[in-house]
Amino acid sequence: MSPDSPPGEAEQAAREALESLQRCIDSRKPFVLEAGAGAGKTYSLVHALNYIIDKDGAELVKRGQQVACITYTNVARDEIESRTAGHKAVCSATIHSFCWSLISRFQPDLREELPRIGRWPERFAEHGEIGSRTIEYELGYPSAKEEDRVLLGHDDVLELAVRLLSRPKFRRLLTDRFPIVFIDEYQDTDARIAEALKTHFLDTGEGPFVGFFGDHWQKIYGNGCGKIEHSALESINKHANFRSVGCVVDVLNRIRPELPQVSSQPNGEGSVAVFHSNAWTGERRAKFPWNGDLPPEAAHDHLEAVKRHLEAQGWDFSKPDDTKILMLTHNILADEQGYRQLADVFSHNEAFIKKEDGRIAFFTDVLEPACVAYGERHLGEMFAAFGGRRPAIQSLAEKREWARDMDRLLELREAGSIGDVLDHLMKTRRPRLPASVEHDENELKRLAGTPETDKPEWAGRLERLRVVPYKQVVVVAAFINGETPFSTKHGVKGAQFKNVLVVVGRGWGQYDFNQMLEYATSGIPSDAKKLAAYERARNLFYVCCSRSKRHLAVLFTQRLSDTALATLQSWFGEKTVQPLS
Repeated sequence: MSPDSPPGEAEQAAREALESLQRCIDSRKPFVLEAGAGAGKTYSLVHALNYIIDKDGAELVKRGQQVACITYTNVARDEIESRTAGHKAVCSATIHSFCWSLISRFQPDLREELPRIGRWPERFAEHGEIGSRTIEYELGYPSAKEEDRVLLGHDDVLELAVRLLSRPKFRRLLTDRFPIVFIDEYQDTDARIAEALKTHFLDTGEGPFVGFFGDHWQKIYGNGCGKIEHSALESINKHANFRSVGCVVDVLNRIRPELPQVSSQPNGEGSVAVFHSNAWTGERRAKFPWNGDLPPEAAHDHLEAVKRHLEAQGWDFSKPDDTKILMLTHNILADEQGYRQLADVFSHNEAFIKKEDGRIAFFTDVLEPACVAYGERHLGEMFAAFGGRRPAIQSLAEKREWARDMDRLLELREAGSIGDVLDHLMKTRRPRLPASVEHDENELKRLAGTPETDKPEWAGRLERLRVVPYKQVVVVAAFINGETPFSTKHGVKGAQFKNVLVVVGRGWGQYDFNQMLEYATSGIPSDAKKLAAYERARNLFYVCCSRSKRHLAVLFTQRLSDTALATLQSWFGEKTVQPLS
């Protein structure tokens, strides 16, 4: 499987993996398909589903059964449905919607289990016992305030599904309905779900026929199970890469020799280059998590120098669908994008880029899509963004009220602050804010007049957030959703671009790429905490480098040790690693 392999070897490697897959399906042997970046994992999954449809689809439909295909995103779910022609023998769903479809009709069991998990004991203590209230799952915002129903959070659905899987009756009903279960992007599956599948099905040899599709080196989300191993699983490796030209695949193979790939374009035009900032002589940042990185102005200058160099070679940074800058640093990102004031509110960038803050999650996932849809007069899409349930508008007057409130919201979106938008939504409830956000806003009002020294830390942060222009939220939402030349790890997995520039530095508290590169040469740590940190950074670096179809460049703004530089030279080639003066 050398880079000089003749055209056709990638296809042969892929064919061998598919044949192994078919043998497992025929014998109902549980399996895990490990498909490295660019290997065509989704193609393999669709092939497996269509193979089952051709062989057993009619019989499955006749028995009222389906193959469950659990995906990580709605986009993946829709793609699976499209590529299996919406066949009735396949149920494609995200993990949350799939689990809810299973557990929702077990209301007595849910009422028994819910008071035992998470913060629900506190909620029921405050708002009354669960009683006979209906348990529902809509937007994923937990609430026990209503008299006739309880609303679950996203995490509650998974926890309840795990608890019900411990019940034999529930497992029998699941197996009767779904005799085959395929997990897409298995490495990102919630660790509790993965463990429950192993315990109740793989350990016992009972239950549905289970197949896992993914790549544990592409686990970049915190709650994922990562590599899944079990004696009952047949391991299938797919040694092909249909995305990247030979020179990029060479780099990926040196980073990951355990799963060598054959490029379908071994001699395709392409390039790789690494630039570092070790030659810079100024004073670097010293405070965690920025230690060792360039100050923002110098980092910006280094980025601009690399962009000019790459533009001279034909890169076009004005086309984000063609050329992407993947930021593994927040040193210069906020300034480049125009949301510095918003970024400064949070001590950890993950709080808004990963949407860990409830307000940012609501703005980017609900409010922004709804405002864009309303602005284009796509009212169905607007209500879908609000949660999918279109309100019954009873009169022309009510219709006018909706239009008035939405028009005002668009005005505040352009010219108002985050506080202006929150106040507007608290008043109109179009759309309704998450319960946790409403609670914080009401608490903040209650604290009005309290001396600053006596206020809790969250209140001060919320006050600073409220004065930020809402326009900066619009920018952050576009950035998170991949609508700019910039991106981070959170929107890039599964994507591919002709040209990729990866900018690596500090600012992410959980990542130290210099240390990762040192470990790769000096020895992978055995300490569990250090090993987790190494794999976290390694996986992210691998995912970003493997997005490139033809041209790959990497810029390090943090200082690199001699050992780290040696690692880069062994991966990319000694002549491709060069300092910026």
